[in-house]
Amino acid sequence: MKKSVSLSLLLLLPFLLFSQAQLSMADAIIKSRGPLAPASLRQMQWIPGTEQFTHVVNNRLVRVTAATLTTDTLDLLPGLNAALEKQGAKALTALPPITWIDDKNGWFQTETDIFTYSLDGQLSRRNGFPADAANHDVHDKTYKIAYTRDKGLWVNIGGKELGVARSEKDGIVYGESVHRQEFGIYKGTFWSPSGRYLAFYRMDESMVTPYPIYQLDSMPAQAKNVRYPYAGATSHQVTLGVYDTQSGQKWYLNTGEPADQYLTNIAWTPDDKFILIAVVNREQNHVWLRQHDAATGAFVKTLFEENNDKWVEPEHPAEFVPGRNDQFVWQSERDGFNHLYLYDLNGKLLRPLSRGNFPVTNFYGFSADGETAFYQTADESGLNRYIWAANLKSGAATRLHDAEGTHQAIVSKKGDWVLDVFSNATTPRNIMAIPVKKPSAAKVVFSARNPVDGVAMGRVQMLTLPSPAGVPLNARMVLPPDFNPAQRYPVLVYVYNGPHAQLVTNTWLGASELWMHRMAQQGCIVFTIDGRGSANRGFAFENAIFRRAGDAEIEDQVAAARYLRSQSFVDSTRMGVFGWSYGGFMATSLMTRPEAKGIFKCGVAGGPVIDWRMYEIMYTERYMDTPKDNPEGYAKSDLFNYIGNLDGRLLMIHGSSDDVVLWQHSLRYIRECVKKGKQIDYFVYPEHAHNVMGKDRVHLFEKIDRFFQENLLRNDVQRP
Repeated sequence: MKKSVSLSLLLLLPFLLFSQAQLSMADAIIKSRGPLAPASLRQMQWIPGTEQFTHVVNNRLVRVTAATLTTDTLDLLPGLNAALEKQGAKALTALPPITWIDDKNGWFQTETDIFTYSLDGQLSRRNGFPADAANHDVHDKTYKIAYTRDKGLWVNIGGKELGVARSEKDGIVYGESVHRQEFGIYKGTFWSPSGRYLAFYRMDESMVTPYPIYQLDSMPAQAKNVRYPYAGATSHQVTLGVYDTQSGQKWYLNTGEPADQYLTNIAWTPDDKFILIAVVNREQNHVWLRQHDAATGAFVKTLFEENNDKWVEPEHPAEFVPGRNDQFVWQSERDGFNHLYLYDLNGKLLRPLSRGNFPVTNFYGFSADGETAFYQTADESGLNRYIWAANLKSGAATRLHDAEGTHQAIVSKKGDWVLDVFSNATTPRNIMAIPVKKPSAAKVVFSARNPVDGVAMGRVQMLTLPSPAGVPLNARMVLPPDFNPAQRYPVLVYVYNGPHAQLVTNTWLGASELWMHRMAQQGCIVFTIDGRGSANRGFAFENAIFRRAGDAEIEDQVAAARYLRSQSFVDSTRMGVFGWSYGGFMATSLMTRPEAKGIFKCGVAGGPVIDWRMYEIMYTERYMDTPKDNPEGYAKSDLFNYIGNLDGRLLMIHGSSDDVVLWQHSLRYIRECVKKGKQIDYFVYPEHAHNVMGKDRVHLFEKIDRFFQENLLRNDVQRP
């Protein structure tokens, strides 16, 4: 344990404030997205063909010239409302998000209509859609709109509604997201560049066992069934259709067998001729990027394929270079980190556009001339984010700003300017206008004041701790505002430690949330560490969990807890843990698995996975294989097996309408606790889904606060 004391201290933020104002939990939850969040410039966007951008202040559009930062203000709402009322439409209470078409015209969407509006006051209704339409997908040049209703798919062209496909039976769904929104999928329709064609998903989940979600306001309560594919069970089957808005005909792509493969990352070529699909096998260890003839659905060729003995996980469609029908950028972790690769339509790799032992975390697109690509990367520590501009011909890349922290980009249409939205642990938010050809001439457009000025905030320490595997791990401590190293404090560990999540970054307050500072105000240290399995540290770091969910994560969390217990200012008899979803799985594991025995006095597990055999196919089989192929891994991670080890206080919380981690997990856990004579605390949020949101989120965190008050904080601060 002596080794841990010498761990490097990356950043120690000073006392941010000395005020005695206290956060209530309601303020910490409700105001964290409002008055206590760093201010920004709302609705920022570049005006095409210009070096100007706009943002909205008090329902007025502010237009800024990047080179000089001179501004003018456009009060569009009165004229816009007058034009709407003249056409018999309802006036708006606020300026809607307007997307610029050119320097004089923009378009916007209301509850049922799509309009264009010009700076000279001309309003034109371009299209409309029913009030009960869902999954809106507007083509931004033709204003055609695709939408779903009653599991069917429609398009509206100039006010004329056309039925694309209607659900033939229960379990057939058109135009919605598929594959449980894995692989970066978030929608089910894909307009061709010209707007003539619409590609769409058809999902047949009729073979997937229904699962009841109870609706409580009827007597008796009614069950609404959802289709939930358990790991190792029958999966749904997906095909990709194409609809021609001119002829009204539709057809399906010949994607072949097996039927339970995953059709991911749909992309059109700019000329409307071909569709590219990243096809992933059920085992999720092989991906083929396949080209199909959009006009017939015929398979043309496989451009390239990738495989991995752990998993493959394409999450981004091909991005075609402006002005080229035959060149595109592809993202892949093939060399251990997510990077960008320039390909031609023959499947030939032309060159990589990014390199290094750090991943690309965002791709922003291209300059209008197709010569430059813009992207964001993490650094080798995983803490910082930087913006890059890469030349497509040479592959040479330039970092646009070097300040340590998190840089996010909004790139102008021409690609000659970038708005850099920046923050770090001590900087709430700065927005800079950066000329791409001369980044050193960056100008500060906006600086946010400290939004928590006047509030007694905690001190934030950023640490690096070694994993038992030898890799450095990023950690954060929020210390009480009046922290005294001569005293001993209880510790609350906030945990997730699962795929696709990173909790510790070099952004405002070290990415700590205000509820953590509320807990710190009450004399508690709040600690978080991103152990192996979490995101943005490379594939080797992420795949440590493969086939054994919980093992590497527990090793890292336990090592961190031992470091904490070795600190003179920590009361090692009063340590608690809290997590949600994968974090709920981890919190329950840390309260019951023998590797963590005796460390945590109490814990809160929200929406927890208890047995991975009861979780969905796509996510679970990627990281755990199937129960048949990996029985030992499933058995070891099955938290029913460790109930007998529970000797602290455990509060489990679940939403009764959770369709991500089914309510069944925690209900069965309670049943087994009863059988084994183990007492746990339990609370249900009726008809809430996986995350308790809205005003009830205050109730949730007040409950969590009270639990830790009673079980962790109620003793006075202890002196050694």
